[in-house]
Amino acid sequence: MHLDSLDTVVLLTLTDATSPVIFNRMVEGQQTARLDRIFSALADPTRRAILQTLTQSPSTITEIAKPFPVSFNAISKHVMVLERAGLLHREIKGREHHCWIDPDPLAEANMWLEHYRRFWEQRLDALQVYVARKFKASKRGRVHGKLR
Repeated sequence: MHLDSLDTVVLLTLTDATSPVIFNRMVEGQQTARLDRIFSALADPTRRAILQTLTQSPSTITEIAKPFPVSFNAISKHVMVLERAGLLHREIKGREHHCWIDPDPLAEANMWLEHYRRFWEQRLDALQVYVARKFKASKRGRVHGKLR
């Protein structure tokens, strides 16, 4: 049986072999696609600037477009990308499109980043302890800079 054909895989972590990690490929695939859209939307500086603008207050696309040296249509496309990623919501009132930020996808992306921050901090802390022990052991083996 190939790993690719499994719907659910149980993995053991490197740090704690007693607690298995359940990996459901269907759920993980949906979360990955959502995170891909979020991070893709955030990768563009114009879209990040649009989100920054919307943290001040909800705005129309016309108001959002004013400070940017690009066309209204370009801003409208950026807003569409942000909307598909769930980072903003749009409500159409007559001819105006009112937009406001939705912080939930940012929280989801932050949770993903936080997981890996903790992952690497644990490993770097373990490396620091290891190096300190090796250093102390090598110092015990030397007297006045010479090996015993």
